[in-house]
Amino acid sequence: MELNEAARALVGLLLDKKMTISLAESCTGGMIAAALVDCPGVSAALLEGCVCYSNEAKMRTLHVLTETLRKDGAVSAACALEMVHGICDYTGSDTAIAVTGIAGPDGGTAEKPVGTVYIAALARGRAVVTHNVFAGNRLLVRTQSAVRAMEMLMELLEER
Repeated sequence: MELNEAARALVGLLLDKKMTISLAESCTGGMIAAALVDCPGVSAALLEGCVCYSNEAKMRTLHVLTETLRKDGAVSAACALEMVHGICDYTGSDTAIAVTGIAGPDGGTAEKPVGTVYIAALARGRAVVTHNVFAGNRLLVRTQSAVRAMEMLMELLEER
């Protein structure tokens, strides 16, 4: 699925279900918010988004624990889950997405290569997180992350 197509599908689903969304973006840098805002009618669903790029912002705004960052790092399943719960708690939204990763071209390690992205989605009180390793340049990693994040939330919303 392409970025704008994913955004239109997600906004349509949120509007149909009369649900709200909030976003906590790190490596996507607001790309998800920008894609959603391109969709007419999104003001009925989108409450708020934040770009929490630094560890300090993750702790201050999203209440990611210092211990999580020390033990697991900012690019981890634990951090993504704390981010998604933190933004949902802060905004009171029905659903939320959080993304944290290494878009490159630098910053990768043997354990966490460039393209490593953790995505968390939350709906109906249930959160899921995925570990992804996307290929390509910085823009491609960010775009693939944004699309996958929206797809994950749609999958959660379509579960019975």
